[in-house]
Amino acid sequence: MSENINPEELRKDLSDVETPVVDTVPAEETVNSEPAQDAGEAPAPEPEQNFSDKVEELIDKVGDAVEKIADKVEDKFEGVSDKAENFADKSLAELSDMFVQLKDSAERMTRSKEAEAIKSAFYKLLGRLKGESGVSEEAESSQDNPFEAVEQNFKALYADYKKERAEFNKEQDARREENLAKKQAIIEELKALVEGQEDVSAQFPAFRDLQNRWREAGPVPATAFRDINDTYQFYVEKFYDMVKINRDLRDLDFRKNLEAKEAFCEAAEKLSENENVVSAFHDLQKLHEQWKEYGPVAKEYREDIWNRFKAATAVINKRYQAHFEGLKEQQAENLVKKTELCERTEAVAAREIKTTSEWNAASKEIEEIQAAWRRIGYATKKDNQKIYDRFRAACDAFYTRKRDFYAGIKDNMNDNLEKKLSLIEQAEALKTSTEWKKATDQFIALQKQWKEIGAVPRKKSEALWKRFRAACDEFFAARDAHAGGENDFYGNLRAKRKLVEDIQAYEVPEDTAAAEEAMRAFQERWAAIGHVPFKEKDAVGKAFRDAMQDKFPGFSAQRSGAPARGGRAPRSPKDLLIEKYNKLQQNITTYENNIGFFSASKNSEPLIRQMEERIAQAKEELKELEAQIRKAEEGEA
Repeated sequence: MSENINPEELRKDLSDVETPVVDTVPAEETVNSEPAQDAGEAPAPEPEQNFSDKVEELIDKVGDAVEKIADKVEDKFEGVSDKAENFADKSLAELSDMFVQLKDSAERMTRSKEAEAIKSAFYKLLGRLKGESGVSEEAESSQDNPFEAVEQNFKALYADYKKERAEFNKEQDARREENLAKKQAIIEELKALVEGQEDVSAQFPAFRDLQNRWREAGPVPATAFRDINDTYQFYVEKFYDMVKINRDLRDLDFRKNLEAKEAFCEAAEKLSENENVVSAFHDLQKLHEQWKEYGPVAKEYREDIWNRFKAATAVINKRYQAHFEGLKEQQAENLVKKTELCERTEAVAAREIKTTSEWNAASKEIEEIQAAWRRIGYATKKDNQKIYDRFRAACDAFYTRKRDFYAGIKDNMNDNLEKKLSLIEQAEALKTSTEWKKATDQFIALQKQWKEIGAVPRKKSEALWKRFRAACDEFFAARDAHAGGENDFYGNLRAKRKLVEDIQAYEVPEDTAAAEEAMRAFQERWAAIGHVPFKEKDAVGKAFRDAMQDKFPGFSAQRSGAPARGGRAPRSPKDLLIEKYNKLQQNITTYENNIGFFSASKNSEPLIRQMEERIAQAKEELKELEAQIRKAEEGEA
């Protein structure tokens, strides 16, 4: 045998079969068993029937491998078809963006199933939205079909992708036909090599070159795969039957295979430390592919090396299985959480809601629930679509009720607009009236009616309110100016506060007579000022008395005696009650006027309630004052 033979290449045979990787652990390859004779022995003749049996056995093995591959491909397709469920909670815009990203990706031609899943989810969602919006299938204009633009855009994207995919498939088919022609030519060369009469040692480099070229040729059409591989394996086996490999070369080949498979075992064992379980599992499949490309090892190591590789494989497979068991538990927890959100949403959707503020609060609650839903993740596969449909139905029920509510109040807005325009016209006609009491009552009545009318279209609400308020402001400003001329309570309050400041700043002389004169002067000034607002009366009176007592120690004794010179005669209890009664009536009028202004302001409900409470309290006090006045009159009689 020639010295230029590469011992590492002597035992590669059926590893050339094109078989995709499957997730099952392959059995130890035994096809490339060592020759029965030693290198120095002459080959024993083999009966023709035994050789045929061997070929049939080889064909059966290849057929079993193809069936396993078909089963695995079917599983892969089922996994891809399920991807459409993962897009159930996406919007039309999100699905379009996902398709654009897929279309622009480098691996777009290998992601055709994902493209079909996105397409299916898009048209399923589009059909549902059209049904909910009442869009007919015959709608052609964007006015009749609000989804026309996004639908046409997606159609254009998918058409471009489909065209590119067709061209890609066409190129792949052509390439497979070329590969088939290459492999057929290789078989013809292999056949000539087997049938030739040259020295096998001289033929072996050519044989190995043919094997390398076979591997590099690439895939062929599926219809020709089995026949072309069966033929190739037939001539490979026939060539090995002719080869007389000596024991030293065989042992060297075994050692090389053992070193390679030990490296595979170390790599598999290291993968068990990888925290990314899914990545480790896929890397393990690649190691199994490479394992199958190498021939057997020496018989005494064969079982041990395979058991070591199988043990490392079992660790990774167990972690992989545990990973998905953990996912199932998490998905079960997600189902419980999503069920709770469905119940909350259904409760909100069934809640009795009567005002816009209540609808706004409920809408915010629904939005918070939807945000929580998006954070949870997928439920179990069999329940994910069901729980989503339940949640979607609850949300749809809520928004349908909300839409009906606002549709109902919108019908009344135009009527409210006409009513408020009528009130504005009345206010503008009344704003110049000088019949203060009568006009005030009329304005209060108009303001009350304004509050009771209800909402108008938002675009006109502010303008209407400004116009109405301007008329009210003009009247009440004129009324207040007129009232200030007759009895300026707040002007009196400012005057009395100024007098208190003068007393506090006064330097008392040592002359007692001069000090008493100053004290009487301050008292006269105080008595001449007049009434102040009732709610400020006690405070400013106390401030005056405290200031006088601080400057004039004899002030308290004088107050307990006769009235000061030039002072007013004390009023009767009846007069004081009547004065308090009149002041209370004026306060009620002011409160009622304030309610009219508050009613058009946002967030005014607390202020309105406060004014109403004050009015009710003041009216109760009026009743008590009336009883006290009648009692005082009876006493005078």
